[in-house]
Amino acid sequence: MTIPLIDLLSQYRSLESEIDRAIKRVLESGVYINGEETKSFCTEISDYTGADFAIPTANGTDSLILSMQALNIGDGDEVITSPYSFFASAEAIARVGATPVFADIDPLTYNLCPEKVEKKITNKTKAIIPVHIFGQPAEMDAFITLGKKYNLFIIEDACQALGARYKNQQAGTIGVAGCISFFPTKNLGGYGDGGLVLTNNEELAQNVQLLASHGSSEKYYHEVIGYNSRLDEIQAAILRIKLKKLDEWNQKRREKAMIYSSAFNTLEITTPFTKEYVQHVFHLYIIQSKNSKKLSAFLGKRGIATGHYYPCPLHLQKAFRSLGYKKGDLPVAENLANQSLALPLFPELTNNQQRNIISCIQDFEG
Repeated sequence: MTIPLIDLLSQYRSLESEIDRAIKRVLESGVYINGEETKSFCTEISDYTGADFAIPTANGTDSLILSMQALNIGDGDEVITSPYSFFASAEAIARVGATPVFADIDPLTYNLCPEKVEKKITNKTKAIIPVHIFGQPAEMDAFITLGKKYNLFIIEDACQALGARYKNQQAGTIGVAGCISFFPTKNLGGYGDGGLVLTNNEELAQNVQLLASHGSSEKYYHEVIGYNSRLDEIQAAILRIKLKKLDEWNQKRREKAMIYSSAFNTLEITTPFTKEYVQHVFHLYIIQSKNSKKLSAFLGKRGIATGHYYPCPLHLQKAFRSLGYKKGDLPVAENLANQSLALPLFPELTNNQQRNIISCIQDFEG
């Protein structure tokens, strides 16, 4: 039995006829950019999340960049974020000319720690970007409090957390902006790149839209230097179909995560911790093991794929060497980077597949 970390083909097969019809509908319309599919999708996802505005972008990284630039974050500013995330979370900060500042994470949730963030705030700090890592919302109440106390923007990196909830609020709708990715492996993924900015701030929405469209609100007239960052019609049509399934898929992820955690509770493995007032969507199911590399190799020989998220924390990346961080500066993130391992988890994972994974891990002797 060969079990992938995520099975995108099985998901396509389950929706094949609907998706094929949607793609054909777009192709036959002759409108492939800025058409009715994108407009309808933005309305539907705005309704789904409760956000007043949903602005489509080319990808999740652009969503972060456009949100910061729309808030006039740039040269001379500092933005605090997590060292334990995909590179784009900090890359976007550097791309607008600001300086990424890293604070350590909570050892239970793996999310940015508000208490450690507060110690990093200076008179140059302009914003905080909490990352809802692996689909569990960060401590947004605490970050909103810090934002008010120090007059900072709170921008949510919700690229892994669409559909997650924090105290009955949708992830991505609590800060001034929420950034979403539709990369194919996301819980709501397209068949190419795509992104979105969620906000309840009309001025911010207008500024993001302006920047995403070459700085133009009227064709051939450009108010500012912008970007070409758009969600194409085919991706929007596909995402409209998948959005209807998102809650069902996320519930299946939670159920399968509970099965894993229950099966591993007697092993020397740390399973995901979920706060009681959040609804986790388990973009990834991450365990910790002191023997993670051996366990990965053991499972690989049995045809079970695993993933290492993330082997090098952001503060130790070569690209950020000039910031002066060194090993030992952020020990929680560094320890997790060494011990983390992602197990296969996707809505289409069968009971037999999951039982096989569990059995193999239980047989592992380290």
